[in-house]
Amino acid sequence: MKKDQKTELIDSLAERLKGANSFYIADTSGLNAATTSRLRRTCFKKNIELKVVKNSLLQKAMERSGKSFDEFFPVLAGPTSVMFSESANEPAKLIKEFRKAQAKPSLKGAYVEECIYLGDNQLDTLISIKSRLELIGELIGLLQSPAKNVISALQSGGNTLSGLVKTLSEKPE
Repeated sequence: MKKDQKTELIDSLAERLKGANSFYIADTSGLNAATTSRLRRTCFKKNIELKVVKNSLLQKAMERSGKSFDEFFPVLAGPTSVMFSESANEPAKLIKEFRKAQAKPSLKGAYVEECIYLGDNQLDTLISIKSRLELIGELIGLLQSPAKNVISALQSGGNTLSGLVKTLSEKPE
């Protein structure tokens, strides 16, 4: 790869890292061609962008991104793949699902909403992170709950109250 191609790749990767709310760094070494193709297809179906990148280029892109990714530098050894996704937990779910059949890919690290997770032992934690849409749904449900309770109480009380008024009006004096 020529120097100008490397510079272009670093700049595009730095721009992608700068705008990403979450990305995962995984080790996909040891996967044969068929398994790698299946991983790429699965990523495509789940709207996860998978890029295999040289560690030195990824480190330079991280340095140019303007964000502090220094904690990732020690894990940048061996074959590295970067997974970009809009959903914070979707790549973790994909890795866990894919590992039911083989030992790879393994998680080197993840960046989710300005938090850095290092090591494969963080996979279950990352799976349990709720997506933005899930959190919004829960918040709306919590906000609607008191209103639903008031409406329900008024409706049931209204039936009781109207029955009471009707009974009192029919009662002879």
